[in-house]
Amino acid sequence: MKQLIIQGGKKLYGSIVISGSKNASLPILAASLLIDEIIILRNIPNVKDILTMKTLLESIGKKIEFNILKNEIKIYPTKIKKLEALYSLVKTMRAGVLVLGPLIAKYNFARVSLPGGCAIGSRPVDLHIEALKKMGAKIKIEKGYIVAEAPKKLKSAKIKFSSISVGATENLIMAATLCKGKTIIQNIAIEPEILDLINFLNCSGAKISFVSKRSIVIEGVDKLRGINYSVIPDRIEAGTYAVAALITNGKITLNKINREMMSNIFKILKKAGAKIVFGKNNSVTISRKIIKPTKIKTMPYPGFPTDMQAQLMSLLCLSKGSSLIKEEIFENRFLHVSELKRMGANIKISNQSANITGIVNLNGAEVMATDLRASVSLVLAGLAAKGTTIINRIYHLERGYENLVSKLKQCGAKIVLKNV
Repeated sequence: MKQLIIQGGKKLYGSIVISGSKNASLPILAASLLIDEIIILRNIPNVKDILTMKTLLESIGKKIEFNILKNEIKIYPTKIKKLEALYSLVKTMRAGVLVLGPLIAKYNFARVSLPGGCAIGSRPVDLHIEALKKMGAKIKIEKGYIVAEAPKKLKSAKIKFSSISVGATENLIMAATLCKGKTIIQNIAIEPEILDLINFLNCSGAKISFVSKRSIVIEGVDKLRGINYSVIPDRIEAGTYAVAALITNGKITLNKINREMMSNIFKILKKAGAKIVFGKNNSVTISRKIIKPTKIKTMPYPGFPTDMQAQLMSLLCLSKGSSLIKEEIFENRFLHVSELKRMGANIKISNQSANITGIVNLNGAEVMATDLRASVSLVLAGLAAKGTTIINRIYHLERGYENLVSKLKQCGAKIVLKNV
């Protein structure tokens, strides 16, 4: 078992290079199942979820080389040997379900374990299944697996999601890419990671275009070609390190960001007192004078991302006043609250809202991580706290943050990864 041990109270100064987006890389890796030529993917982060997806694709039959030093993945055309995503791989990573669309589109069959990942709500796959059924797939749930087949291939359809879902949007886009005719998908998610998937597929020869803000039309093609593609930077990682600067009252320059896709995060951080200065070559410098109380609610993009909610909560624990966070995406995403309270935070939960009354100092304590973003919110709290913070169950962090400890250390953090 691993622990993070943090000596808090030290202001962070320095610069951090932002890694490629995990949440953009995963669907693009899944989309490689649609392509029978060599694919080179650049700016891929070396995190556990990526390695799990690599293992999953290899179990299906793909040959993959991951140059960790270059953050580059090369995928070779090979004969697919198994149209299945096993529970042992999918249980730790919800993105495993993203092979469902590509497999049934290209091979007319898929057997995919119901997904796992973070324990932050039910996140059912009903939307994926119902949409694929409208495209002609026959689907049943059998012994914890989604078993889907389309003996006569998928057919084009008009689909309107009853609610906005990132995963369902990604699965259906990939499924429709090789489907004859025109498929219209309405009420889609438009997160930057989805736009990156669309861009990757279009560069590979797909014909996907927007007809309105949340509606696309996909004209099916016979095949896709291999390409050399660079994944977008990770906006959530950048937002996390921006909060690290603010919560420690330091000053950090973030390099290789995408300013436009982070505008919703920067808008809220400014309300919370951040001073944000954009520099050359896609850089931004974050600092502050005081932490201001604020009210936010998480929403689908372009709203404030649920993946930044826990980090912002840690920051607002030290604001001068009362703040309110409404969680509108997942029903179980306040698991970090009880751990922040162990550090002295004054937080009251009512349904899907958190009322936060700012305090002068957080105090170091032994805490337990419950999911990926909750884990990093405890790291942020520990960086600001008086004394020593010990964080257990940090395997969640390894799923989504590349070189977290070394990046924080280079800004002066006193943080150690320890095997116990």
